Amino acid sequence: MADAAARAVREGRTALGIELGSTRIKACLVDADDPATVLAVGSHAWENRFEGGLWTYALDDVWSGLQAAYADLIADAQQRHGVTPDTFGVIGVSAMMHGYLAFDEAGELLAPFRTWRNTNTGAAAAELTEAFGVNIPLRWSIAHLHQVVLDGEAHVPGLRFVTTLAGYVHWKLTGEKVLGVGDASGMFPIDPTTHDYDADLLARYDALAAGRLPVAHVADLLPESLVAGASAGVLTAEGAALLDGSGALRPGIPFCAPEGDAGTGMVATNAVAPRTGNVSAGTSIFAMVVLERPLAEVHHELDLVTTPVGDTVAMVHCNNGASELAAWTGMFARFAEASGTPLSDDAVYETLFREALDGEADGGGLLAYNHLAGEPIAGLTEGRPLFVRTPDSRLTLANAMRAQLYGVFGTLALGMSVLDEEGVGLDRMFAHGGMFRTAGVAQRFLAGALGAPVSVGDTASEGGAWGIAVLAAYARSVAETDASAAASVIPLAAYLDERVFAGAAVATAEPDPADVAGFAAYLDRYRAGLAVEAAAVSAL
Repeated sequence: MADAAARAVREGRTALGIELGSTRIKACLVDADDPATVLAVGSHAWENRFEGGLWTYALDDVWSGLQAAYADLIADAQQRHGVTPDTFGVIGVSAMMHGYLAFDEAGELLAPFRTWRNTNTGAAAAELTEAFGVNIPLRWSIAHLHQVVLDGEAHVPGLRFVTTLAGYVHWKLTGEKVLGVGDASGMFPIDPTTHDYDADLLARYDALAAGRLPVAHVADLLPESLVAGASAGVLTAEGAALLDGSGALRPGIPFCAPEGDAGTGMVATNAVAPRTGNVSAGTSIFAMVVLERPLAEVHHELDLVTTPVGDTVAMVHCNNGASELAAWTGMFARFAEASGTPLSDDAVYETLFREALDGEADGGGLLAYNHLAGEPIAGLTEGRPLFVRTPDSRLTLANAMRAQLYGVFGTLALGMSVLDEEGVGLDRMFAHGGMFRTAGVAQRFLAGALGAPVSVGDTASEGGAWGIAVLAAYARSVAETDASAAASVIPLAAYLDERVFAGAAVATAEPDPADVAGFAAYLDRYRAGLAVEAAAVSAL
């Protein structure tokens, strides 16, 4: 087995996936013929910045972070297999969806990168939702674009290209201005029949923005939309130098279409077929449910995006996920260190999460709001993290930690209740993200919050970097299929079932009736307490 892995690395029969997440840039190398087999990993920590009233990342940090994560992966491959790879069978790039990266004719950045986390696009999102008849969330790229148009920002006349973070990195590595359809669906609404930008809505926007854009058609500013399996260019010499600071990486490696973190999360949890769904928890938290029929109404709590093959997905996206939980955990880690009994981060999480299992089902009357940033579903334009209790509440460590974990799922549960009202069917829900690494805790509480079984697979900790590596391996498989036998190309859902997840170990938590009732009581207080959150935003 070890010799086979080393041969795969040495011969380049591999798929490299790279994902730029909110707090970490991760790289994952898999066997292209057996994508369930992870051969090497690498990572690099980074953080967003709040500058000029907007959340951003410096593009220099993008490239230094990518090089660091790539170098970490190469070192891991050398340590595991005694091989320093200089080529791969295929590469894929993924990143946080949405946001706004704007460039001029020469490819120069016109304004600082605006991430999905910004909530300054309220006027634009409202106007577009009214004009389109579909929900356009604050974080979508078209909302950012229209807001700079409404504000008459000085850079608008120079606009020639707008893309996402994944689209930007892919463009610089390959020269191709393309996006996977899942990522593209977070820029502009997608037509489910063509898997391309909705032509009618493009025309409506052209009319709405007539005379205010430097181009006649907004489509001229957007990257091309591609479905999973499509060829998306090859690594250029310039791109190889950007990714590998040592200069050893060889150009010419094919790429799959760049995807967003929602799409890679669906792949990483085998949730791309209708009636399946997944929850991804990180800096943000979101749920994706693949629909089998259109929704009856427009809901501001729900975004309609797509799977990597273009099937419509209802997305409940919350700007705030596990960051506030991490801050509390960090405080307890410092307490352990100050007491003379330091613990690893994993040990602190394990201890606190296990303690939460002993908490009262409703959190003992405690409330935790994780809103570091604005939260549209909760009606908040800004965030104020709060930990609130009444005089008769029971303040114990177990209740406090259960309330903090419930708080991560609070806004998500508000959005998921809308899907229940629409009668959306769901056969299975998968969860992934670091907070699910402690077995049976966050997973159990999420099952109680959703009132549905929640599964976690043994690949959960690899997350989106592994998901984009799998999409890259799928693209390689499609490319190797004989052109005369195109009908035999395996659909993505079947590819995942048969070649990736067939032997995966999956743990499923059924909803505990006490947790369901307890979380329902917590959520009632959570809704009522949003008035306290709004007051804090106003007063602090």
